[in-house]
Amino acid sequence: MFETRRLSSKIILQVILTIMVLPFLFPLIAMVQESLAGQGWDNFKVVWDTGVVPEYFRNSAIIAAGVIIIVYILTMLAAYGFSKLHIRAREIYFWMMLAALTLPEVVLLTPLFSTATHLGLYNTYYAVILPLAALQIPFAVLLTRNFVNGIPDDLFDAARVDGANAAVIFWRIILPLTRPIAAAIIILTLIGAWNDYLLPLVFLQTPSTETITLLPSFFVSEFSDDQTKVVASAVITAIPEIIAYLCLQRLFERGLTAGALK
Repeated sequence: MFETRRLSSKIILQVILTIMVLPFLFPLIAMVQESLAGQGWDNFKVVWDTGVVPEYFRNSAIIAAGVIIIVYILTMLAAYGFSKLHIRAREIYFWMMLAALTLPEVVLLTPLFSTATHLGLYNTYYAVILPLAALQIPFAVLLTRNFVNGIPDDLFDAARVDGANAAVIFWRIILPLTRPIAAAIIILTLIGAWNDYLLPLVFLQTPSTETITLLPSFFVSEFSDDQTKVVASAVITAIPEIIAYLCLQRLFERGLTAGALK
């Protein structure tokens, strides 16, 4: 087993991880350099002064918040049920849910478009929030269930002896102890909802509802002869995800690793 308590081991591990990260950093560095070409930081000022960035940010924030709320609530309930409650044929239901992981967005576009049109949801936030949440729940439940499996059953037995029902156990035990994996789920869901391009492109057709992922496309026509402005708008779209990860980094790492430990 690779020992990381020694200083030499930590240095070697850090060097290896740094080398592995470099290929992912080069495109980001190149994008930032391109956004600062020409007028420098004024490129971001020009993009912001157009007045459309706050509107696109608001739309993406509303959609991301809606997806996160739905995914968090349903994921925690499902993980609790699949892990600790005695439900008949729960494994069958669990694997049926995981089968949804094999369905890409593009395959679901036609039925989703037909459903949104008949329900009057076309060009509304719900047309994007609901499908995005449904697509992200299976993977979130898979991660969370593994985490909940690591919680000792003695805690639940003691709570039942004290008279706690399933709802109280969920509120007093599951939610507090699953904060690390919840942070990971929130960040992964935020990334998925914030970066999604296909569903907003198909279901949102007016600037008042379009999301931040469509912002570079807007500036392609707005600054067709100045690609630095287009790249600057792309950099702006990544800022919320970076801030969210930095704020929840410690919990995010704990959440992803704790589920694998018994």
